[in-house]
Amino acid sequence: MSLNPGDKNRATKRRVVITGIGLVSPLGVGTQKNWEALLAGKSGIGLISRFDASRFSTKIAGEVRDFRSLDFIDRKEAKKMDLFIQYALAAAQLAVEDAAISPAALEGDRTGVYVGSGIGGIGAIEESHKVLLEKGPDRVSPFFLVSTIINEASGQISIRFKARGPNMATATACATGTHAIGDSFRMILRDEADLMIAGGAEAPITPLGVAGFCTMKALSERNSEPQKASRPFDAERDGFVMGEGSGILLIEELGHALRRGAKIYAEVVGYGMTGDAYHIAAPALDGAGAARVMQVTLHDAAIDPSDVQYINAHGTSTPFNDKIETAAIKRVFGDHARKIGVSSTKSMTGHLLGATGGVEAGITALCIKNQVMTPTINYEHPDPECDLDYVPNTARPADIVYGLSNSFGFGGTNGALLLKKFEE
Repeated sequence: MSLNPGDKNRATKRRVVITGIGLVSPLGVGTQKNWEALLAGKSGIGLISRFDASRFSTKIAGEVRDFRSLDFIDRKEAKKMDLFIQYALAAAQLAVEDAAISPAALEGDRTGVYVGSGIGGIGAIEESHKVLLEKGPDRVSPFFLVSTIINEASGQISIRFKARGPNMATATACATGTHAIGDSFRMILRDEADLMIAGGAEAPITPLGVAGFCTMKALSERNSEPQKASRPFDAERDGFVMGEGSGILLIEELGHALRRGAKIYAEVVGYGMTGDAYHIAAPALDGAGAARVMQVTLHDAAIDPSDVQYINAHGTSTPFNDKIETAAIKRVFGDHARKIGVSSTKSMTGHLLGATGGVEAGITALCIKNQVMTPTINYEHPDPECDLDYVPNTARPADIVYGLSNSFGFGGTNGALLLKKFEE
């Protein structure tokens, strides 16, 4: 009889823990700043300032307003990087600093980097195309390609920390960050690395990026109330709000972490991936793919659904996603679904696309470490099709042993991570 993934993971006897969290989001730059804003139920959404959005149907987004690239990157080098790469480098630096690990300890073949993006350098692409049309091909920067391609986030981080282990990137839309962390988790279990710098980064708030989602009718048009526009599971939700930033985790083999006396936020114990095989953008209406990815993740960890206390939901604030995810949770957890706190932190950060899985895995780890469920803000009008406990509007102390983080992306790609309160 062949081993299932969970059996293989346990057979290795290697364990994986989160020892560093780096967050760059519309709530601010830095993990502590984000955590304080989340507990306060603060929104990071406002009117778009990056460009003139007066002709757009959606004029709001979650911009990272306090980011200064020079705090993390040399001026000359920053000019060679799209903003998504700058965010990734900053979040990776924050995660390493948070983990209190020396740069020398990261050097070598046993440290890897796995950071993806849903879209990549769309801002640099727009600017370079403008230069091409207005000034000609000879004026396009020789750094154009390396400033835009998705794997350059991992490449730049690898160079920064001299990490010569696995160097990977993924582009699975809104599941990107989750897949990057989950795949990194399995690399450590397979003894391919001892440490992985993993997550996602995105900088999609550009004229073309916003226009594309506007014409899809995917975005909220609650322009007069930006901070109330992202309202997952609320009956008056009308679309998601674009966000930007990066969420990077330092995950580490347990023995390695203990030997250096690292603080541990949570243990990574389960990971799953599934595909809807349904539509290029919409989730399967029966929620089968979403339900299956949660089931696969629980099976990977070899736990029962009744063991889970908290879910950081994908919860995008779109009419279809929220009711489908709710139905999927009920399908997997049965009667226990009503005993689980299910919150969407996108109500505060907006939807960071390829970065959202990294950010939300970090938040889930913080919830477990601090034994608090972050709220779903703007929950004002109950929807009969969304009838679970969404931790409405106010953070809540809670006993959390297991926390699940869900991510679902365009193309029907799904990912989920299961984290556990650390017990030595």
